[in-house]
Amino acid sequence: MKLHYQLNAAFTALILVLMTITAFFIYSLLMDMLILDERRQLEARADILIDVINDQSPSSGPTLSQLVQDRNYPMLLFNQEEDVILFRTMPANIAQEWVLRYEGELVNQEVWAGGGERFVVYDFPLSPRSDQVLVMATPLNDLQAVQSVFALRMIVVILIGLILAVLISYFFTRRLVTPLSRLKLELKKIEKRQFDQLEAVEATGEIKEVEQSVRNMASELSRYIHSQKQFFQNASHELKTPLQSIQGYAEGIRDGIFEGEAAEKGYNVMISETERLKKIVNEMILLAKLDSSEDVYHPERTDIMSLVTQAHDRLLPLAQEKGVALSIQTDESFYAEVDHERVLQAFINIISNAIRHAEHEVRVETFEKNQSLVVKVSDDGEGIPQELLSQLFERFMKGKGGETGLGLAISRAIVERSGGSIKAYNESGAVFEIELPSD
Repeated sequence: MKLHYQLNAAFTALILVLMTITAFFIYSLLMDMLILDERRQLEARADILIDVINDQSPSSGPTLSQLVQDRNYPMLLFNQEEDVILFRTMPANIAQEWVLRYEGELVNQEVWAGGGERFVVYDFPLSPRSDQVLVMATPLNDLQAVQSVFALRMIVVILIGLILAVLISYFFTRRLVTPLSRLKLELKKIEKRQFDQLEAVEATGEIKEVEQSVRNMASELSRYIHSQKQFFQNASHELKTPLQSIQGYAEGIRDGIFEGEAAEKGYNVMISETERLKKIVNEMILLAKLDSSEDVYHPERTDIMSLVTQAHDRLLPLAQEKGVALSIQTDESFYAEVDHERVLQAFINIISNAIRHAEHEVRVETFEKNQSLVVKVSDDGEGIPQELLSQLFERFMKGKGGETGLGLAISRAIVERSGGSIKAYNESGAVFEIELPSD
């Protein structure tokens, strides 16, 4: 069953249950309310009769019996002490039964039974010192007729309300389900990788948030697929170049084309290209492991300032060889839960990259920001080409003088695995900022 019909059925069932329970309680309480109201009316009638009895005289208008008969009052007046009926306007058998049962069963009861019928009654003594009790009664059948009429009307109201509820439910569930149906079509496009055909879905609330998340996911997936294609293209190129060199020299030596010094040179090239190939493969494996859940990252409480200092000390000979001044500025110790060797490798990659592209100077600075440590590496070189800036940390993306094109990608993977972030931008030269959170 479609979601639209499921929601309609659920909403209709809920409304029906609620209205049925409400009708049941109202129907049950209605009789109590009718009985209470009828007793008030009986009490008012009794007050009128008491006034008539107290003012009764031979010359004062209609007699009590005439007034009662005219108004059709079902009533009973009897002597409680002697069980004698003094006056009645109801069948004798019912009156006699009530008189006999009064003290034992009926006193203080709101509904009395007699002669196969039930009556709403109001009973009271005519005076505090009198044994005479006046009973006013109304057949319960009259109230039940009123209750039945009300029940029929209530059923009609429930049916009308149910129809309106179904129509309203259909309208609102349609507004709810339509965006979901549209979103389903957009997901089908993503499944078929038709990213350029995605369209916005008009929705509100949580559905709009889901739609935005789906669009972000599609954008990220498209970017990932593109980067993977680019990765395989670059990887095949980077691997094919040393393999061609190795194959060329190997075949030349085998066929006797290269001999003597040429053969020696060929051997050196083959060894060099093999080392380069080995480095590329190792870095690709490391990247794959960092991106996966393999156990290659072992965090422990580490002083980041110490790692920055170690990276500076290891790269100082390279800087001197390049004629670049490598300066460092560190603050007090800053501890974080990171893998000592991996983060040190990331710092070495970033700083060595800066040394390769610097003209005269590379500066390494550290400062705290929002309970995180920022390591800023800047050089005075030409800066990062604008077209390369957005893809700088992608695999096999290398600029002028780059080696394998994997160093920055590895650095980003390590920093992100450490819970931090890395970014690059241009000032007077290229600037790299690594931000690591405290432990």
